[in-house]
Amino acid sequence: MTMSHAVPDNDRPPPVRAVFSAVTWKEIAYLVSNLPLAIVGFVYAVVMVSTAGGLSVTAVGIPLLACGLYLSRQLGRLDRARARGLLGVRVDEPTPIPGPKRSGGFFPWLWTSIKDPVGWRTVLYQLIRLPWGVLTFTVALTGLFVLWPVLPYLVRLMANVDRAMVRGLLSPSDDLERRIAELESDRGVVVDTAAADLRRIERDLHDGAQARLVALAMGLGLAKEKLLEDPEGAAAMVDEAHGEVKLALQELRDLARGIHPAVLTDRGLDAALSSVAARCVVPVKVVVDLPGDPAGGAAGGTAGDAARGRPAEAIEGIAYFVVSELLQNVSKHAGPGARGATVEVWRAGARLMIRVSDDGQGGASPSGGSGLAGLAERLGAVDGVLVVDSPAGAGTVVTAELPWRDRDRG
Repeated sequence: MTMSHAVPDNDRPPPVRAVFSAVTWKEIAYLVSNLPLAIVGFVYAVVMVSTAGGLSVTAVGIPLLACGLYLSRQLGRLDRARARGLLGVRVDEPTPIPGPKRSGGFFPWLWTSIKDPVGWRTVLYQLIRLPWGVLTFTVALTGLFVLWPVLPYLVRLMANVDRAMVRGLLSPSDDLERRIAELESDRGVVVDTAAADLRRIERDLHDGAQARLVALAMGLGLAKEKLLEDPEGAAAMVDEAHGEVKLALQELRDLARGIHPAVLTDRGLDAALSSVAARCVVPVKVVVDLPGDPAGGAAGGTAGDAARGRPAEAIEGIAYFVVSELLQNVSKHAGPGARGATVEVWRAGARLMIRVSDDGQGGASPSGGSGLAGLAERLGAVDGVLVVDSPAGAGTVVTAELPWRDRDRG
């Protein structure tokens, strides 16, 4: 019988490992490539600044400096891409400078380009990187032959310095610039939403009330022609036209309600949302806790006090639109098992909070085609937030936040 003996753990040889990891090799490649790129950037920065500075007394010096700073931005973009690929540094791209047309003319664009902080910080980065590039190139290259036991630690230290330089000098200017970029994106959403609303109103008017009124005019014309020959037929046509008038008025009333209902202006969110809830296919409980709402909490106060306690008209209108859309989703997607829904509106500090919940089938998602994605974009355009909690089979809770802005007291 052959006996096998287990080898104690402390006698086992260590596992075979690579001397350098893939991350370390990427950092070495970054540090070695620093020198040639630093030489190119240093020469460009020195030549650009000295040439533009020497020609600043002429008419071409200032435009030349603006173009030089623009090209510095492009060098910064290449450096950010290299740092992203080899060092794993994720730095947002700075906001591009608008062209002369968007800046209001050539001279406003020229002034904006000259005082561009991103361009100037990129120039500074190119200038100070040359001595640093010499050091990193020398240490990384010679360390591969004589310092390889400690080279990973040296490489990591120097790579961290490069990461700090990229984040400090090649990132967007500050939070304000990122905020400007967000506002520009939000402005595009607002413009697109307004254009879509105008097209919807035009389509509804053309296909609905306008077509009905045209048919009404033709019917009245025929009734006028038959008035003497066939009074009974004319009376029937007039009676039919009267019904058409009622339908046209109802369509116009529904269209106006979709734009901005009168009850919202006159009586506030409580009454307006109660009117919307009455049209939902499931019973809806509306709870509005706003101290200035005329229908809710301004008891004993004047109309001016109520107006001062209500949110701005734009915020109030968006809140109405959000609840209306969400209740339409409840009617369409909650399913036959839904027994009820709840709408809650309240103020929390500087935010207007909206929560719409139902006990339907759930499974709603902003990417599911239920209109939630459009709501999220519309809310985001005014610094709002939309949160959807809709597990399958457990109902849906949608929470919306809007910035609270007081109504103009003037």
